[in-house]
Order: sequence, then C-alpha cells, then structure tokens
Amino acid sequence: MAVVAMADGGGKKPYVVAVAIQVINTGTFVVSKAAFDSGMNTYIFVFYRLAAATAVLLPIAVIDCACRRSRSTTSTPAHTMSCRLIFKLFIYALLGNTFTLNVYHASLKQTSPTVASAATNSMPVVTFLLALVLRMETIKFQRPSGLGKLAGVALCLAGVLVIAFYAGPSIRPLAHHPVFAQKTQNVGNGVWIRGTFLLILSCTTWSLWITLQVPLLKEYPNKLMATALQCMFGALQSFVVAVVVERDFTKWKLGLDIGLLAVLYSAFLGTGALMYLQAWCAEMSGPVFVVMWSPLAFVFTIFSSSFFLGEVVHLGSILGGILLVGGLYSVLWGKSNERKNMILPVMPEKSQGQGDGDGATTQEKHRETNLTSQV
Repeated sequence: MAVVAMADGGGKKPYVVAVAIQVINTGTFVVSKAAFDSGMNTYIFVFYRLAAATAVLLPIAVIDCACRRSRSTTSTPAHTMSCRLIFKLFIYALLGNTFTLNVYHASLKQTSPTVASAATNSMPVVTFLLALVLRMETIKFQRPSGLGKLAGVALCLAGVLVIAFYAGPSIRPLAHHPVFAQKTQNVGNGVWIRGTFLLILSCTTWSLWITLQVPLLKEYPNKLMATALQCMFGALQSFVVAVVVERDFTKWKLGLDIGLLAVLYSAFLGTGALMYLQAWCAEMSGPVFVVMWSPLAFVFTIFSSSFFLGEVVHLGSILGGILLVGGLYSVLWGKSNERKNMILPVMPEKSQGQGDGDGATTQEKHRETNLTSQV
C-alpha cells in the first residue's frame, strides 16, 4: 500500500513510465535475439552496444561533472577521482559489463527471449541471497517476513529447474510469417540446459554488481559519471574479448539490417533511455515500485517473440516464468512486511525519549533502504 501511495503522489506518470520500461526491456530481448539468429557474433554485439552507450553517456557525464564543479563551494566540494577509485571502476566494469553481458547474450543465443525475460525476475531474489551471504540481510524464520523470503528463494530455484529440464507442450506462433524471419535454429537439450544456467549466472553477477554499487556510490556519489566510466571500461575490455574470439574483421561490419537496429536500440533505448526512466521512476515512487512491474516484460515477450520471431513457446518456459514471478513477489512481500514491523514499534518509544533505541532503529531503517534500492 505504501508503494502505491508513493506512486499516486506522482499522478499517472509513474505508471506510464513503469510500463514503458518493460516495453523497452521487451524490445531489447526480441531485437537482440533476432540479431543473433541472423548470424551476428554476440561478443562483437556487446562491444558495439557498450561503445555506443559510452558515446551517449560520457559527454553528458562530462558536462554534468563540469556543472557540478562550477556550483561547488568550500563547504560542498566536488568529488574527485583517485587511482584507487578508477581501478575499482575498471574491475566493476569487468564484472558488471564485460563478463555479465557476454555471458547473458551467449545464453540468449542458446535459449529464447521468453526464458531471458523470465530469468530477470530472479534478480531481486539473487540480490537478496548475495546480501544474505555478505551479512547485509537476515532471515528470521519465526516471522512471516522470513518465511516469505525463504519461499521466494524456493520458488526461484523451482522456476529455474522447470525451465531447464521441462519443455512440455509447445504453443504455436502467433504469426505464420514473422517480421524478423530467420532460419529456425533448433537447440538440443544439453545446449538449452547450459544456456539456462548461463542465464542465471549472468543474473547472479549482475546482482553482485548492483550490490557493489551501493558502497561505490557512497565513495563517489556522481552516479552518471560512474556509470559512464564503467561503460567505457567495459567497451575497451569487450573489444579485447571480441578480437580474441573473432579476428575476421569482415564480420565486424554493420549493414542496414537487424544487427545495426539491435545495436542502436540496445545502446540508446536499452541503456541510455532506460537508465533515465528507471532513475526517475525510482525517485518518484521508490525502487520497489519499479521492480513490481518487471513481470510485464515476461508477458510482453511471450507474445512479441512469437509474433516477431516466430518463436515456439513451450509450456515449461511459461510455468517456470510464473514460479520466478512468484518468487519475486514473495521476497518483495517479505521485505515489505519486515519494514512494517520495524517501523511500527518506533512511535511509542519516540515520546519516551529513548535516544539510543531510536538511533539503532534509524540505522536499521537506513540499511533496509539501501537493500531495497538494490532490489
């Protein structure tokens, strides 16, 4: 209810933006898969995507940084970069951009857009597990909130296993002549299983990257510059990877085809516009509100991949996706219930002047806010 109330404060715009975010995500799944089916190398695609995103974000970040410096005073000095911070950004780019995107796109080539969109719903659950390992999160089994989190983890695991090992009956494509018509590429069970677990691996490393952004942005609060530099480092690293994998530079050429469309779409809409819309929506309505709408991309992708790609959707992918969505909402409910229990006891203590208790509660609430922003 609190999330809905925050969204209502911004009128209908947060709802429209939240749906637009999922439409953009759906387009990224579909055009990327179409480009790979047409023969585009996934490693070359990652390099072009990050290079184009850098070309968009870096100039904007430099202008923003210059404006910050001109407005800075002695009381609020501008943040500077040290060699240690630059090295940290380089390592984070290696994890969150180079490794994650290359593994993700390789898995997308081996599976389907429907599976990819379903797997993204596991990211909040994976983020919660990582926070649990890093002791940034706890599970209290005697409380409903703890049971909700545990159920979310179990549903997420069940969804992954169903997608990987159960195909089930197929659903016929919506279009007999798909827009991005390519030769049908049937993959074996072994390739499908490997692709599914590679997809979860990419979600895990991406969730770890999100978790690491919290202390990074405390050290260097300029989010735009930090993101732009990570994109730039990721582009340089991905170029090296792509050169090692594909040394025939004739295959690097982009023509007026689906490959060029996929690069431009994923860079300008899938990276630039998406980052802005997510930040705006999270600021207006909270990060949980943004995550709540992610199952829409799963629904949109089922129909879009069937219509545009002629994808044969299997019942196992749909059932697994439903379990992943259930895991997402179960974890979100557990965290919401936990915050409610933490906030309610504060009211009577505040009037009694128990400063120490209030201070501890404030720290716990602050930690919860950070963890929610990761989800």
